[in-house]
Amino acid sequence: MGKKLTEMAEESSIPVADELAKLSILRGVGTETISDLFDQCSVRMLKSGETLLAAGRPNRKMFLILSGRLSVHLDSKKSKPVALLQAGQTVGEMSVLDGSPASAFVVAAESTRLIEVNEETFWRLVNASHEFAKNLLFLLAQRIRANNVTLSESARLQSQFERDALFDPLTGLNNRRWLEARLPRLIKRFRHSGQSLSVLMIDVDHFKRFNDTYGHLAGDIVLSALGQALMEQLRPTDLSVRYGGEEFVVILPSADLAGARIAAERLRTAVSTTPIVTHLEATLPSVTISIGIAQLSGDEDAASVLGRADVALYRAKNLGRNRVET
Repeated sequence: MGKKLTEMAEESSIPVADELAKLSILRGVGTETISDLFDQCSVRMLKSGETLLAAGRPNRKMFLILSGRLSVHLDSKKSKPVALLQAGQTVGEMSVLDGSPASAFVVAAESTRLIEVNEETFWRLVNASHEFAKNLLFLLAQRIRANNVTLSESARLQSQFERDALFDPLTGLNNRRWLEARLPRLIKRFRHSGQSLSVLMIDVDHFKRFNDTYGHLAGDIVLSALGQALMEQLRPTDLSVRYGGEEFVVILPSADLAGARIAAERLRTAVSTTPIVTHLEATLPSVTISIGIAQLSGDEDAASVLGRADVALYRAKNLGRNRVET
């Protein structure tokens, strides 16, 4: 059990009243009201690592921090702290206000001195002091505002993480995870509409040899250049994907085999005539690509149409590379 404030005032070289006056929640509260605290409240000492509040446990006290720091944890005492409470701040008031259990673990980050304000004294202060009630509302508004900022930032980060998870950072194209989620939906939509849909499976010819000769950084430049060519040579409605390694997939909505071949030949020609320029402005030989085409037919699924495009790609490889096959 902590000592009464009157006892602390007698023992301390710093008047406890001076410490109380520094607390934001008591700003403007009359000295007579503050003096009443000396008779009603105790000072509690926490050692570093000691738990003040545990999530899910009942709490009927507000704590005013005189010195030290408290860390706030959501999942467990060992989880990363979401906040640090300094001298002059408060904790526990929400449980007193709505009667709910503690919503987080609150632990002493270092030796900490606290004033314990029980539920009865808390409501006496609210009723007796307009300034205390106003300070409390201001404190709660700050907490809500801070929580809103945190939630907004969390939503932004979540959106960014979701985007990053579906895009390839080297080329800026969609990645295989995106394709696996999106292609089945596209197939269903185009099958019901009766429109054509074709797929290109693309592979860089002799990419391992290029990497071994000029280095992996030059290989990355090749992949990035191919990604740029896909964005420049295809229609805005066409969807380009880095499938993995040096393999790419292009989805061509509303394109039959003839239209897909025209697009594939345009892309193949553009890549074969694009010089590869390093960061040091050195020009390396152009690369070529092989392309396999498949048009969606019947009731086949994503795996089937991709598989047929892949078979066509290997046919192009076996027939000499730098060509388009169906």
